[in-house]
Amino acid sequence: MPTALVTGVSGFIGSNLADALLDRGYDVRGVDNFATGRKQNLDPLHADNDFTFQEADVRDADAMTDATEDVDYVFHQAAVPSVPRSVDDPVTTTDANCTGTATLIDAARKANVDTVVVASSSSVYGSTEQLPKVESMTEQPESPYALSKHYTEKLALQASDLYDIDTAALRYFNIYGPRQDPNGDYAAVIPKFISLMLDGERPVIYGDGEQSRDFTFIDNAIQANIRAAESDVTGEAFNVGTGGRVTVNDLVDSLNELLGTDIDPVYDDPRPGDVRHSHADISKATDLLGYEPEVSFSEGLEETIPYYR
Repeated sequence: MPTALVTGVSGFIGSNLADALLDRGYDVRGVDNFATGRKQNLDPLHADNDFTFQEADVRDADAMTDATEDVDYVFHQAAVPSVPRSVDDPVTTTDANCTGTATLIDAARKANVDTVVVASSSSVYGSTEQLPKVESMTEQPESPYALSKHYTEKLALQASDLYDIDTAALRYFNIYGPRQDPNGDYAAVIPKFISLMLDGERPVIYGDGEQSRDFTFIDNAIQANIRAAESDVTGEAFNVGTGGRVTVNDLVDSLNELLGTDIDPVYDDPRPGDVRHSHADISKATDLLGYEPEVSFSEGLEETIPYYR
């Protein structure tokens, strides 16, 4: 069976992806420096003999040379996430996300890796009014994080032209699910809201709550990664979403219904760098990769809540 390297393996997406690859029969190597990941996410992986772990930073060229040796597929999930975090600290975001990607891709091409799939973001589109977002649109990144993801995917797609390596970039649209960190100032909205509302606390909405997101359950993102790696497509960027959108106000209503609560949110000023609406056109991924979302928004919430209970 093939060998896969998952960077950022202790993170929310990376750990779930590694689990799925092991279930698929892959030998899986994981790399993480625990800057934003959580060691507890590795506990299920360490129980599998086909998983090995190396604590390392993707900016470490020697470490990436070791990690990519005899690897077939690289799934690059490692990054410093969050738009607000990048506005507060653009240097760390840019260094980790841009230099890290360049270092990893250089190691992968020297090791004759077959395919590199990198995690990009819907934030590269910016706040253009056109909906849904289509890959042919001009990217307009409006935060250091969005700019770093723009650079990440351009590096990867360029590599398919310059080197003998297949690449794909996946523009994630608000991925959520079990293992996502609910704590801290930069936590994603769904785990943070679930955690607060389980404790009877009011979630904070930045803005009027009518901003919308294409909330996408983790299983859908995993499917897209595996399809991108195992396909013959190269040098392409793909939206990874559901093709729908939900307002943040509707999210709170859905959580109240599922949790059996009646909690009103607190409204605060909008945050700089946040886009108003995010909605994916997934027809390209469907046509070229055979990607079809398998878990709906409401089904995903039902599968996510027990983890935080």
